[in-house]
Amino acid sequence: MLCVFGRASALWFSRVVGVHTALSRAPMSTVSVRIAPSAKCLFDDPVRVSVSGLSPLQEVTLRASLTDETGVPFRSSAQYRADSSGELDLTSSPALGGSYTGVEPMGLVWSLLPETPHRRLLKRDVLTPFFVDFEVYEGHDPPGQLLAQVTNERSFLRERVQRVPVREGKVRATLFQPPGPGPFPGIIDIYGTGGGLPEYRASLLASRGFATLALAYYGYEDLPKQMKEFHLEYFEDAVNYMLRHPQVKGPGIGLLGHSKGGDLVLSMASLLKGITATATINGAITTVGAALHYKDLVLAPIGIEGKRITLPQPGIANIVNCLDDPLAPENRKSLIPVEKAEGKFLFIVGEDDQNWKSEFMANAAANIVQAHGKERPEVVVYPGAGHYIEPPYFPMCAASMHLLVGMPVVWGGEPGAHSRAQEGAWKKIQVFFRKHLDKEPLPSKL
Repeated sequence: MLCVFGRASALWFSRVVGVHTALSRAPMSTVSVRIAPSAKCLFDDPVRVSVSGLSPLQEVTLRASLTDETGVPFRSSAQYRADSSGELDLTSSPALGGSYTGVEPMGLVWSLLPETPHRRLLKRDVLTPFFVDFEVYEGHDPPGQLLAQVTNERSFLRERVQRVPVREGKVRATLFQPPGPGPFPGIIDIYGTGGGLPEYRASLLASRGFATLALAYYGYEDLPKQMKEFHLEYFEDAVNYMLRHPQVKGPGIGLLGHSKGGDLVLSMASLLKGITATATINGAITTVGAALHYKDLVLAPIGIEGKRITLPQPGIANIVNCLDDPLAPENRKSLIPVEKAEGKFLFIVGEDDQNWKSEFMANAAANIVQAHGKERPEVVVYPGAGHYIEPPYFPMCAASMHLLVGMPVVWGGEPGAHSRAQEGAWKKIQVFFRKHLDKEPLPSKL
């Protein structure tokens, strides 16, 4: 009896397992992955990724991949389980493992990692999009056959945004004009020590309604080849170009700077006319890396002590403690006179910035402004965010080459928190500039 019961049980069990296996392996022809509201969007747009046609509770692995303009692949993956209807929606379905866990609608994009170590995702040609391929595979560890795939085209220019190269005197820049009759609130956008002419943030701001000038200041065409000294008159020419432009709404303009660009825009706001609003992202309160001249004034670069570099990993440096104390009496000749600024400030800070002590310097600048009888600027600190706070959905760069250090350095941050900071900061920056640059004139009295 035991033997017969065993054979019968085995036969019954094999049939049940066979039925379950057939249900849990939906054929590729029935599975589809969709992107809403459209497979084409701006890079800073969120999209809704969903999968249909799966079997109830089917386990699948979703993968994303992107190849940058130099041919380096960036990849991510996450494990999911379909609901009882065979549906999967990244806006509500939690990832069970992989590049991230939990409900992360854009997780497959912001968690992309480069196959080449210490690479940061950059966009050099804003006239072309990035293509993100989403793939759905059967099972988890290891994933099986490919069930469905779709491509998300993520561009940097909204339709009818104009890209205008600017060669005005010594100014080397690109102006992005939003579609429509204008005039528009105007912004000058300045990046950090990488040099050249990054345009992707400016192009996205123009796509959101701001006339934005991406400004080069070294390492581009006939501009200085190295960071040795800069003259604020060059930046003043760029400000005057924007103030005169018929498509730029006056009476003043805005400035946006990141890292080294942060201390440059602080200097511009403090010493030049026509600046209404200035936003910095992990900037410094002193001039860093190069002397800054303006008429008879010279801001000397603050001291940098290489002995304070640590090596948390072989071949990767941590430089967070290298700058001298910006508030020390001996560094007064480096301190930017923010108390002279006539416009408003917004300081965006990554709490885990490992490039330098951004939170300390932002609060120091805000304290100086307040101490001179002005409204204290807003300092927004994002926990878990590192140095490179970019527009939304750029993957966090944990470490990459630093031109001044000559080796890769850590930038700080935790990928999920950093991504949320990028979304929050991007909205905060636009609201700030809208508030101070896009005011409608008061109606005239009848």
